[in-house]
Amino acid sequence: MNWIGAALLILGSSAVTGAVVRGTVSDSKPLTAEPSAAMPAAVAAPSGLVDLTGAAETAVGSVVYIKVTQTGKTQRVQVQDPFSDFFGDFFGFGGRGQQPQQREFRQPDRHAAGSGVIISADGYIVTNNHVVGEADEIEVKLNDNREFKGRIIGCDATTDLALIKIDAKDLPAIRIGNSDELKLGQWVLAVGNPFNLTSTVTAGIVSAKARSLGANGIESFIQTDAAINSGNSGGALVNERGELVGINAMLYSQTGSYSGYGFAIPTSIMNKVVADLKVYGTVQRAILGVTGIDVSTWIDSEKAKGGEPDLDVVEGVYIDKVADASAAEEAGLEKGDVVTEIDGKKVSKMSELQEAIAQHRPGDKVSLTYKRGKKEHKVSVTLRNTQGTTKVMEEVDLDQMGVALKPVGEEEQKALGISHGLAISAIRAGKMKAAGASKGTIILWVNDQKMQTVEDWEEAVKSANQSTDRTLWIKAITPSGRKVSYVIDLNE
Repeated sequence: MNWIGAALLILGSSAVTGAVVRGTVSDSKPLTAEPSAAMPAAVAAPSGLVDLTGAAETAVGSVVYIKVTQTGKTQRVQVQDPFSDFFGDFFGFGGRGQQPQQREFRQPDRHAAGSGVIISADGYIVTNNHVVGEADEIEVKLNDNREFKGRIIGCDATTDLALIKIDAKDLPAIRIGNSDELKLGQWVLAVGNPFNLTSTVTAGIVSAKARSLGANGIESFIQTDAAINSGNSGGALVNERGELVGINAMLYSQTGSYSGYGFAIPTSIMNKVVADLKVYGTVQRAILGVTGIDVSTWIDSEKAKGGEPDLDVVEGVYIDKVADASAAEEAGLEKGDVVTEIDGKKVSKMSELQEAIAQHRPGDKVSLTYKRGKKEHKVSVTLRNTQGTTKVMEEVDLDQMGVALKPVGEEEQKALGISHGLAISAIRAGKMKAAGASKGTIILWVNDQKMQTVEDWEEAVKSANQSTDRTLWIKAITPSGRKVSYVIDLNE
């Protein structure tokens, strides 16, 4: 039985809807937030156990309670009078029943809660993307019961991390530790707000490192048996000195509640993501350009097929595919190579390679050691971004497009013979006006994506910005019914 498939991976934020997932700057320095008091050293209790009271007392003041509201969206649906077919033209007004009509209805607001960690005295807070990523309103409650409105600085769905900010000063920022120094069996504390029980501290040990669950695009989780439950998402995992070593993200359970397996995003990944979000508003993600699997997994797979694999190694990352025009291809890596080290550090599995690459920016050079056949090779690789370059990727400001949009009404749809679209309700100097669009133009498709809501437009622009050619191919129709198209180069 598949270990992941036998249970639930639960994102540890509490919500009315029940958020459950089934199945499964190269010279940047680590963040070192100044704490409000000296950090306690781990103290040996008389019994020989580690005294965690100082770490708990220090960390709990740096963890906040986050309440989010997602405003209900207005949707258009087709409705049919249930009696129209039954009565037909009973009153003699002509016609056989009525045609379906479109009506608008508003979904109820959705509420959720989670945790966050203060990393700077001036109000920067780290949490999970799944806690605040879709929020329209964010309320932050400190451990001393003060409340603030939060605003999103940036979110990264690939690592499930987010950075928010509150307007406050002299906050008790946590000290950030080095997750690479964690050892198996080391004591850790999970601090958060499970089930709305604020400022809860639980203790456990590091059960595993570099754990991959298939939940995020990039992951190398710290596994712990410290109790993590719904509402713990975004909270702190701290070592016995009270230093932040991870951001609690999810739990593994067959029941939906804690059953001994919790997972946190290590600070080795968090530091780089947060630094990028503060400076650029988006993550400068370095890409090696390979698809790979753990050597042990590949060997088991080949044996199951009746093969007799002989890689001369039993640990490392087996390269299954090298992307065209990628950093890996330029460096000469091939399918079948086995990566065993990066920058002199041993690599045993794919999650460790991901974690190491995630700490770099496009343009950084890394040294890879790999085996081809039974011969060892070393190569220097210049990492690239998702567009295949080493340039800084900037987030596209939607204001640069210069348009205000709204969904097309039912009457206008009928008149133009269309079933969807976003009408330009206002336009000013910007990319759309420069391309020839005008007020009243109705955008139907963007890069082959149907435009029905303003969110569709925002997502299309965001996706294009992260693509290789950074171009918007727009199909539209004018109020007179003339079909038009526009091409917008986001590089300009």
